[in-house]
Amino acid sequence: MTLSSQKYPGFTDIIQTCHCFRIITFIALSDVRARYKRSVLGPLWLTLGTAGGSAGLGFIWSELFRVDPTTFVPTLTAGLILWQFISGLIIEASTLFSRQASIIRNLNLPLAIHPTQLLLRHLINLAHNAPVFFIVALGLGNSLNLVTWLALPALLLVALNLLWITFFIGLLGARFRDLEYFITMVMPLLMFISPVFYRPSYLPFSERIMWFNPFSHFIEIVRSPLFGSPPPLFVVGTNLAMLIIGWSLTLWLFNRQHHRIAFWV
Repeated sequence: MTLSSQKYPGFTDIIQTCHCFRIITFIALSDVRARYKRSVLGPLWLTLGTAGGSAGLGFIWSELFRVDPTTFVPTLTAGLILWQFISGLIIEASTLFSRQASIIRNLNLPLAIHPTQLLLRHLINLAHNAPVFFIVALGLGNSLNLVTWLALPALLLVALNLLWITFFIGLLGARFRDLEYFITMVMPLLMFISPVFYRPSYLPFSERIMWFNPFSHFIEIVRSPLFGSPPPLFVVGTNLAMLIIGWSLTLWLFNRQHHRIAFWV
């Protein structure tokens, strides 16, 4: 072990993780396959569940709120898909290291593998759900244009933000087990102050409150290009600021607590 790895174990761990992409991919794909083992449709159940929920909620709520379903249903579909991705990742992050306790104790693998493979697994789930939006949007007469491609770099930025959030929550969850129950309780509440069911312009009286929720910025930076308009500059700036500040804090904490994680779990 070199002096640098002793002084900066967290940074060394992350560098080692970058060389373990095949292992991370294998673990993520194995988790997806194990969940749908012996299922006829396999991960396609994810797609069907999202399609059914979007159609049911979209058409019923558009009637209740008396809004045009051709715009409301695609908006709701994109919001639900992104929220499933975000909330699923955050909820699992609280037990990230404790669920991998046997691997952490018995195998000499970088600890950063675990949040990375969790993110990759949810990205795979997102890829199964994404076609639902395009089928709904195109089926209801919404057109796509070149701006739609901006959703890809926007999603990358969101994924990098979610990676440090997963990392950070995982570290806290390994030390404080009550965090799992707190996050499970709070996430449904945050859903209603996130633009999952609507665009920010739909409810201008609550827009200021909504932007205090960081998940709102994650949703809008991806959803805006899907509807043909670039994301607002303040949304892009907020995501970049969270990326820099969040990773700085997470790397500092991970470097300080790296050797204690195995004892916590």
